[in-house]
Amino acid sequence: MLASPAMAAAQSEAQVATGDDAAALRAELENMRAQMEKMQRRLDALEGASAPASISAPIVASAAEPVVAGGNMVAAAPAAASSAKPETSVNWRGAPEWKRDDGWSFKPRGRLQVDMASVDTPTGVTEDRGGFRTEFRRLYLGVDGTVPGGFGYRLEFDLAGVDAELTDGYISYGTGPLSLTVGQVKTFWGLEEMTSDLFTSMMERSTISQAFGFERRVGLSAEYAKDDILLQGGVFGANASDLLDDRNNSFAADGRAVWSPKLGDKTQLHLGGSLHMRDLNDADASVRYRARPGAHTTDLRLVDTGNIAAKGERSWGLEGSVRHGPFHATAEGYWQKVQRVDGANPTFFGGYAEVGMVLTKGDSRGYKEGAFDRLKPSNPIHKGGPGAIEVNLRYDHLDLNDVDITGGKQQAAWLSLVWAPMDYVRLTANYGKLWISDARVAAANGDREYQADTFGLRTQIDF
Repeated sequence: MLASPAMAAAQSEAQVATGDDAAALRAELENMRAQMEKMQRRLDALEGASAPASISAPIVASAAEPVVAGGNMVAAAPAAASSAKPETSVNWRGAPEWKRDDGWSFKPRGRLQVDMASVDTPTGVTEDRGGFRTEFRRLYLGVDGTVPGGFGYRLEFDLAGVDAELTDGYISYGTGPLSLTVGQVKTFWGLEEMTSDLFTSMMERSTISQAFGFERRVGLSAEYAKDDILLQGGVFGANASDLLDDRNNSFAADGRAVWSPKLGDKTQLHLGGSLHMRDLNDADASVRYRARPGAHTTDLRLVDTGNIAAKGERSWGLEGSVRHGPFHATAEGYWQKVQRVDGANPTFFGGYAEVGMVLTKGDSRGYKEGAFDRLKPSNPIHKGGPGAIEVNLRYDHLDLNDVDITGGKQQAAWLSLVWAPMDYVRLTANYGKLWISDARVAAANGDREYQADTFGLRTQIDF
């Protein structure tokens, strides 16, 4: 009873203090609510300025602002740009190739071929122009790539000689089966000529490629490739190096058609033909057909028509090949008719027939887009395998005699052995037995009918 007044007073003071704290807490909560509403209005304003009207999101963070996640501060991902930055990938195809997903690409390219060869002829024929010799057959350096919109380009020079010589230099366009090309390219000759010198079965191409002026020329061309059909055609001037001569006004039209169906899983058929027309457009122009004895290390030609005054050329060729697993067989024929200024028009002929076999298990000669392609070993040497080994046998024929022109005949039997230890390295050895008649160069005893032997070895690398 004595303590009741004091306890009542203390209880009253506690109730007053509790009431003051509650009021202060309510005021703090109202203040925080106001601040949150203010922040939300600011975020809504930022969202309306930066996000599309069709996108609705409660919170949009800038690249510089952190985001609260689970009570922890984490770095925000950069805000999405209006267009994503193109990504670049690098692939390896003998050399790095840079590609962007917007269509740009760039790749350095090149090849090195070192030849050793020996030409053995009767006394008095080759003299100091024969025997054993070594040369840099080709030393190519260049670039190629693509440009957005379906464009492509290539620029390549051969540095093996005294002066740099343009090999390929062109711009192409195509987004489907039809493509257009302007610049210096091969003018749609036969199968072996359209096959890169990196993938030929012999060190040198057949004598028809050497004798009849197969070369790159500057012009405008088109190509249609779909399923088993390949159509190529164009109009051309001269080779880029010959365009420096103001008197060179030559004009050519060339076309080629190929049908290449696959028969089952292992058989590839190739049938084709080509037509060529060339007008020299020069009253003083002449043509000349000749061929080396299977080796480029000598500049001697045992068969040679000499200069023939001419207005133009008309020519046609047939080509055929079959590839079944490791086996392949190929044959080509080519006829070259000269439109002379005076006299009857001669027609010269050349051709070859070849069989070959890849000896290593699981390997075969490549084929792509109307031409032979790279020999790729399934078990390369850097993975403990033998690489790919191929053997080839060929008969080659060239006849430069017709009407009153006696340029000679050259027949040859060739045997080659190809070893590709890996995709981009290749060694080729070949031996040829030649039979020459009506030779341009006579032996010491005056004989123009004789035999010759040629041996060669090529080491090459490309990228």
